[in-house]
Amino acid sequence: MKVSGGKTLPILIFVVVMTGLVEQGKGHVCANTFFSALVQMIPCRAAVAPYSPIPPSEACCNAVKSLGQPCLCVLVNGPPISGVDRNMALQLPDKCTANFEPCEITRK
Repeated sequence: MKVSGGKTLPILIFVVVMTGLVEQGKGHVCANTFFSALVQMIPCRAAVAPYSPIPPSEACCNAVKSLGQPCLCVLVNGPPISGVDRNMALQLPDKCTANFEPCEITRK
C-alpha cells in the first residue's frame, strides 16, 4: 500500500511510532503512539485552535492529566498538527492545573 509522496506505509508507521515513544533527553517512555495520544486530545481541539478564546473543557483537562507530561511534550514537539497552536497547547497543563513541568521545545 502506498501513501502520498510514494513512501510505503510501513516506513511511515515506523517513523510515527519512534517519534511518539520517547521524549528525548529525559528517558520518559510514552505508552502511546503519536496518533493514539493525538486522538486522546480531541476534546482539547477548541481550546488549542489558533486565536481561540475558549478555555479547556473538563474533558480536555481530564485528557491532559491522563496523558501526562511526557506524552503531551511528544505531541507538542511532534509533526505539525493542522489547526493547533502549539503555544496554546503548551498552556494546557497550567490552565488545567495539571502541575506538569514545562515541555522543552525541540521544534523551531
